[in-house]
Amino acid sequence: MKAKSFFKDLYAIIPLFISGLLCIGLIFLLWQKQSLDPTFINTLEGISNVFISISGVLATIIMVYLAFAVTSLKRVRDDAIDTLSKITQKMHNFRTIIELLMRSKMWLPGLKEYIDEEFAGLTFFEVKEFYKGKSKLAIEFLQESHHYQDTENLYLELKSLLMTHPREKNVPESIRYPKIYNQDIVAKWLEHKCGSGLWYYFGYKYGTFKEALDFNAVFERHQEKIMTLANSIDGEAFQDSSFNEVFLAKLGEYMNNEVIPKLFQFQGKTHKRMPSLIKYLYIVFLFLVFFGVLLPLAYILFGLPIIALIVSFSLIISTIFFIATSFYQFLMKEANG
Repeated sequence: MKAKSFFKDLYAIIPLFISGLLCIGLIFLLWQKQSLDPTFINTLEGISNVFISISGVLATIIMVYLAFAVTSLKRVRDDAIDTLSKITQKMHNFRTIIELLMRSKMWLPGLKEYIDEEFAGLTFFEVKEFYKGKSKLAIEFLQESHHYQDTENLYLELKSLLMTHPREKNVPESIRYPKIYNQDIVAKWLEHKCGSGLWYYFGYKYGTFKEALDFNAVFERHQEKIMTLANSIDGEAFQDSSFNEVFLAKLGEYMNNEVIPKLFQFQGKTHKRMPSLIKYLYIVFLFLVFFGVLLPLAYILFGLPIIALIVSFSLIISTIFFIATSFYQFLMKEANG
């Protein structure tokens, strides 16, 4: 893997290295030519307008493309931010539902104390990642004989959804609803399919767990609030639902398949860096403007030494060569990135 990365980096440097050698070689040859043939200066001056025109046209094309690309990138980012705010609000509502379920009396007596006191500081993520050996408490938890018909795993999963950072150990008394969720916690929710526990316990395996999860023990006013929140998440998906095991399973499946993946996806889009292709073209644009237009003009206007024109021609030819040998590589990098 390291060898592959080394050759990939080497392949990226080769065009730059060759272009540098070409530039140095051209400077040496042109300087030697004008030293041996005094009339060669007139030839260089005669074609300076052609170089200025070529450089100016290329720089203009690149400038127009850069302006268009940045505008398009801003539009995509603005759309992503708008979509992200809507998905974030859905996540807020879902977490409010989770909070109501967590603090309800639907759990077996003693379960909350067992998890929150005897295994205080244990997180759902540590239990799921016990094989990494980072948490002795998680291994102890898995080895212990429980008396809550395996519902302690659902309780831990719901607790994880009320946290805002993977390093948090306990749910705060006042649940936080950030403007933008920490990308690390969203990645953990996504990795461990948080929310799917509702589907598993109230849907797929409800016959096994119905004696241990009494959803009817949720206060009626809280049931009404949960249904209102669910309809604000997706009115079409939950419009005909009632507060029962089918609804809870459907809610968990919806959050696991729709909201959390999109939350992760659109947060990534809003944080996306400037594409390397744009940076690449901007550097080429600067070279064309400074060495292809401004330096030859300065030579003509201010009577600079002939070396200025030689450097200008050499750099522009080398830049064009670099574009020809490396542009495809940048395009492939962007397409695969």
